[in-house]
Amino acid sequence: MNKFAIFGASGYGREVMPLARQQLADSQGSSELVFVDDSPSVAEVNGHRVLTYAQWLAEPASSRRINIAIASSTARQKLVERCIADGVGFFEVRAANVVQLDDVVIGEGAILNPFSMLTSNIRIGKHFHANIYSYVAHDCVIGDYVTFAPGVKCNGNVVVEDHAYIGTGAVLKQGKPGDPLVIGRGAVVGMGAVVTKNVAPGTTVVGNPARPMEPRVK
Repeated sequence: MNKFAIFGASGYGREVMPLARQQLADSQGSSELVFVDDSPSVAEVNGHRVLTYAQWLAEPASSRRINIAIASSTARQKLVERCIADGVGFFEVRAANVVQLDDVVIGEGAILNPFSMLTSNIRIGKHFHANIYSYVAHDCVIGDYVTFAPGVKCNGNVVVEDHAYIGTGAVLKQGKPGDPLVIGRGAVVGMGAVVTKNVAPGTTVVGNPARPMEPRVK
């Protein structure tokens, strides 16, 4: 039997599971889909078994693939590395109503939630999360382990580097050919922020127009 799993049985994983279930229902072959969680508190969630990673690996399988539905990009990467070391493959979870146009290349393990859109001439890295109502417009380059929260508007000619997090409802202004707007590695764009200038790596920006967050005064 082909074994499939969603890593993460709480929060986001419960949103991803029904999308994966529908995908597998539309495919041919015998398969089972479960939740995998490092610290499961129950044996079943929404009709699917919940196993530890070790339990899932111990069960016999003709093939084994997983999707990492964990919001933290650094935790996601560590789990991916663990799976690779154990010979576990990955699969993409994609809602039936995702819109994808011309010349879009996506790395393995993505999650594309309902009503997300990828237009044209786009390159996206590994284990990308596009939450509901998010879009990526033309000529964008998205790195590895990038997260788009719900309703992100990523306009054309934008580069989003590895591990960046773009918050709910944020707007990334369109860049120019040869001079893209750049969101640096590990940067955080706050909820509802409107980004009009490059964001330095590791920086958190908020507001309209977006500016670096001031440190809290103790």
